[in-house]
Amino acid sequence: MTTVTLSDPSGAAPPELPDTMQALVVLEPNRFEIQVVPVPVPGPGEVLARVRAVSICGTDVHLVRGDYPGFWPPAFPFIPGHEWAGEIVALGPGTERYGWRIGDRVAGTSHDACGVCQKCVEGRYNLCENYGVTGLHKQYGHNVSGADATYVVHGVKAVFRLPDGLSFAEGAVVDPASIALHVANRGGIRPGDAVAITGAGAIGLLAGDAARVRGAARVIVIEKTPARAAKAGQMGFETVDSSVDDPAGEVRKRTGGLGVDVVLECAGVPAAVQLALAMLRRGGRCAAVGIPTQGVDVDMQRIVLDELELVGCRATAGEMRHVMPLVEQGRIRVREVTTHQFALTDYGRALATFKDPGSGAIKIIINP
Repeated sequence: MTTVTLSDPSGAAPPELPDTMQALVVLEPNRFEIQVVPVPVPGPGEVLARVRAVSICGTDVHLVRGDYPGFWPPAFPFIPGHEWAGEIVALGPGTERYGWRIGDRVAGTSHDACGVCQKCVEGRYNLCENYGVTGLHKQYGHNVSGADATYVVHGVKAVFRLPDGLSFAEGAVVDPASIALHVANRGGIRPGDAVAITGAGAIGLLAGDAARVRGAARVIVIEKTPARAAKAGQMGFETVDSSVDDPAGEVRKRTGGLGVDVVLECAGVPAAVQLALAMLRRGGRCAAVGIPTQGVDVDMQRIVLDELELVGCRATAGEMRHVMPLVEQGRIRVREVTTHQFALTDYGRALATFKDPGSGAIKIIINP
């Protein structure tokens, strides 16, 4: 054991921390194992947190599979994980100036941006113009090590106080909830709008709640997996089976032949993007958060003549603070989308469950 010597101005005695920890290490695409690795040390403006819960994101599946070679991650071996909650156990130099104390409960997000480029100054730190530049930008669990471990280091810009009313498991779903709110914000949903959502995964279902928070009069979820479609129905959303011949036609039928005002594209496959545009009424907007791993053919003629809008949504840009009270109030229902929990040592079975359409898995929590 080694004693942390970093001071805590609150007067709390620094805890004794081990020299090593367990971590999920991806050795190469589709090959990973639980290893014993050194506990990271927080630098200036950083905190070390004990991870109590971390959830599996669809991006994690792509990363483990090696779908973004040389980008996410830049190289193997690598520790993934970016949706987590826990408590602070050590402070890096100068961190106390930001009001953090040992024992604070926190939820983490992935982007730790430079804070000084034009996009950061404008509040769009998810688009940091110094993305990936060593010493200026980090995206935890993407281009630097993440939270699938017993401990994780994060910069103070990437941790947020977890309300007492939320458990660590709920806190681990706050980051995807903030992404759902971001995509609803990017969709520009107005009170009374009809909204369609492609995909009833965690982001899609939470985006349905976020659409209602922004005033949507109706939410129609497009999903082919029976268990996920059933969950959407249980949460009070209208559903359309995307495996039928003409889901866009069904949506238009339900909207008087006009289509919906806004589509939130949360599936990330080319067919879903095409479907999303086909469901829009004239002048409608599609906000896409799913990331296809291949190109998408779009009907540019209709986009121009019907003045459709297609906007991208990357992670979150300030929604973490705004989404937490909505989660605490039950208006964005993270408990409803949490279906399974596994130990970190059982990550292989957790990942297989996540990828199995018959498992009913939506959001899986890992307990390090």
